[in-house]
Amino acid sequence: MPAMNGWGRVLRRTLTGAMAAVTVMCATAATATADPPNMSPVPAQIPRDIEDSVPAPTLPNLSRIPLRAQTPGATKQLQELREAIMPSPTGDDFFDLWPGDLARHRPGDILRSRSVAKVAAPLLEVRVGYARQIKFRTVDAQNRPLFATATLFVPPTPWQGRGARPVVVNNPPIVALGTRCTTGYTFAHGKSGDTNNTDLRPETTQESLARGYAVIVPDHTGARMAYAEPYVAAHVVLDAVRAAASFDRTNFGAGPIAMLGYSGGAIATNATAKLVSTYAPELVNRFVGAAIGGVPADYRTLAGSMNANLASGVFHAAVLGIARERPELLPMANNLARQLATNDMLKNLCTGTMGYFGFTFAPTQILSTDPDPFRSPVAERIFDITAMSGDKATMPIYIYHGAQEWWIPASQARALFAEQCRLGANASYREYPGEHMTTVFVGFRDAMNWLDDRLSGHRPVSQCPRR
Repeated sequence: MPAMNGWGRVLRRTLTGAMAAVTVMCATAATATADPPNMSPVPAQIPRDIEDSVPAPTLPNLSRIPLRAQTPGATKQLQELREAIMPSPTGDDFFDLWPGDLARHRPGDILRSRSVAKVAAPLLEVRVGYARQIKFRTVDAQNRPLFATATLFVPPTPWQGRGARPVVVNNPPIVALGTRCTTGYTFAHGKSGDTNNTDLRPETTQESLARGYAVIVPDHTGARMAYAEPYVAAHVVLDAVRAAASFDRTNFGAGPIAMLGYSGGAIATNATAKLVSTYAPELVNRFVGAAIGGVPADYRTLAGSMNANLASGVFHAAVLGIARERPELLPMANNLARQLATNDMLKNLCTGTMGYFGFTFAPTQILSTDPDPFRSPVAERIFDITAMSGDKATMPIYIYHGAQEWWIPASQARALFAEQCRLGANASYREYPGEHMTTVFVGFRDAMNWLDDRLSGHRPVSQCPRR
């Protein structure tokens, strides 16, 4: 019980500090005209007081830094912290074991495969020819060796259409920090309390199989569970396509490819549409379209809409996910943030649980050693990198969004559409009445029909204004 009492005191300090910080931010809002009040700095004494009152977490003294935490140029202490914030093992080596020879493999090389049909097929409730999981080599945000996993589905009957069998890449919203929360883990082990309903609904995988398409479902957060990091997500998706083509050239190696992703899956889909020409140029001509729904496209905007309110839990989980891949964020974390990020329960959060932490209304400012973290050079760099500004989608894109979204505002989805139009992309945009959790279902049918048209060989008419 002493540990619980200690965490109770830490939580009380957190809540007290959060309310004080929110009060100060609102009181000083008039001085911060460029950003909303919840992005304003707090008095320097608040982070100092929190740092003084919360002890640093006890980190293992590692004789050897594990591969997943090795950070060239970083101190041993920072690398030990990076290891401490990584997701816990699941007990399944397919997801847990980091191969020691990754550097000898090329991106897309298959490291291991296995059948998951006995578990996955009943979950989908449709007939499948096979369901296989592949583990393959990819690269992280720094272009260093990484592994990832994906699940491949093939219909039970031969393709009856023209040309080679089409391929759908279903990027589900893996809004999670723990490896047990991925779609791949669900397909291998079945439903549990950690299963995200959007692993199976809307029925992107099921309907694609019913149409005769092959399906790739990547675990696009990668081996470090880097939720919300777009470069890792794109690398994983593109190397999943390479690996699938290598594994089964008949079903995955020649047909047109279309993607669909919503919310966290839209991060992966948006980034893939932009990076395919530079990361996997041999695949450019195969991609015929990407449907991008409820997309978190501008993290600077999202900081203003999600910080210090009921979305705080999801926002802070995204910060931790990105920090796993971009450890330059870690020196900004104060002792309270480090205690939270290394806690076994919190660093393995799944979608449903992380939402509860929004009830703390905790602002990011009380988790940072910098009283003005959103204007720090590190944050500005992360905002710029993750925005991927100036990167043009090299395939037709269909962006759809809820008009009444309050945490992922439609304004930033409209800005993405406008930017892609300026860059000369073939882009379309549609808004639906509703917010995030209704639009995923309301917009699904139109998104699937749009993908069907692309896979049938019809190029869409761009909705971009004529110049």
